[in-house]
Amino acid sequence: MQTGELYNVIVEKLSNLGTGIVRVDGFVVFIDGACPDDKLKIKISKVNKTFANAEIAEIIEPSKYRITPFCPVQRVCGACQLQFIDYNYQLELKRQIVQDALHSVGGIDFDVPLTVPSPDNIKYRHKVQYPVSQTKVSKRLLAGYYKPQSHEIVNIKYCPIQPEICDKIIEFIRENAQKFSVSGYNEKTHTGDLRHVVLRISTDNGRVLVTLVVNSKKSFKKFEDFASEIYKNFDEIAGVCLNFNPKQTNVILSENTVCVTGQNFVEEKVLDKVFKIGADTFFQVNPRSAENIFAYVKDEIKKTDNPTVLDAYAGIATFGILVSDVSKGVVSVEFNKNSIEKAKEVLELNNINNVELHAEDTAKYLKKVKRKFDITILDPPRKGCTKESLDETLKHTKEKIIYVSCNPATLARDLKYLTEKGCKLESVQPFDMFCHTYHVETVAVIEI
Repeated sequence: MQTGELYNVIVEKLSNLGTGIVRVDGFVVFIDGACPDDKLKIKISKVNKTFANAEIAEIIEPSKYRITPFCPVQRVCGACQLQFIDYNYQLELKRQIVQDALHSVGGIDFDVPLTVPSPDNIKYRHKVQYPVSQTKVSKRLLAGYYKPQSHEIVNIKYCPIQPEICDKIIEFIRENAQKFSVSGYNEKTHTGDLRHVVLRISTDNGRVLVTLVVNSKKSFKKFEDFASEIYKNFDEIAGVCLNFNPKQTNVILSENTVCVTGQNFVEEKVLDKVFKIGADTFFQVNPRSAENIFAYVKDEIKKTDNPTVLDAYAGIATFGILVSDVSKGVVSVEFNKNSIEKAKEVLELNNINNVELHAEDTAKYLKKVKRKFDITILDPPRKGCTKESLDETLKHTKEKIIYVSCNPATLARDLKYLTEKGCKLESVQPFDMFCHTYHVETVAVIEI
């Protein structure tokens, strides 16, 4: 097999990164923009030792699941990789991704049920992070998502997966930044002012928190004047913040944020609890789908009478707070001190007094305590849990572990480790959090 060669193929399935998979001459070939059952003519773009990459040269016969994307820039924008596939079939593909990961990574054969759909699959995205740049000649601001496998910004005027108010606010920023001498950021030269625009929109009341990420260590009058101008032009805006990020990094937000005008948070209601979401608060992008996950976990907690619960990798203790009223007591452990401070505010706001907060690494915390918990909730980042934290979790959990994962591969790896230690996988349920992408959230229940 060589670069540039053409082959006629039928797409077998989707990989965990959303690419189509075929087998040609003993090679696995990954195809961007392919749908299972597509009949394609493909052109090999790269050959590796054990696999190859290809692009679509011609769609000979489209799959019955292939549809016309509802977004006009889907092909060039990197945000919605699967939008050309029927939504109900996307749910089935995500189920397959989870099941395949359990089998291939974890050595576990498990009949995974259909992915729970998002209540909304348009206008669902309630956190928006747009990188900003500017054109060389006119100095016009560009803001949008990156093209796939690049840092070239697609200047997005309309995005159907986020509330319409986002488009209006972003357009106002694009059109008015020059009036305040606010320039767009140049990633290559590390010059210019505005690096990102971050919006957090409440599903509860529609209010918007705007954060301007600037390439500066401190504030200047032009930033503050521009922030005030944005605020006064939109009734929906709760507040406008400045985040100071002068470092050459891919990290969007630094730890230094100030509120210029209005409030530095929006309120979000999940189940029956109220949360304050700030500029740097980790909270789910799709709150309504997240609510399905929270309700699912809470129902699982209810199966045990008045349990003690460990909420590990807790963030702002969302799980701990939401299950507190069906638990005897909850201990939430989170390494990030700022998140724990946010959790304290939420506990006070909701008059909750049976949740303990600890700003510490999960494994280190468990090593020094002797207490045991009836149930442990694990909600780690994409890299999953360390063996050390899994070992400590087993030592300190009596009945079951509820593992919430955003990465099927690391979930499968950790489930393999737990089952080899004698645990039993009771259930696995995928949820669609990021509609029209290959990402999938999964909740696994493990009996000790």
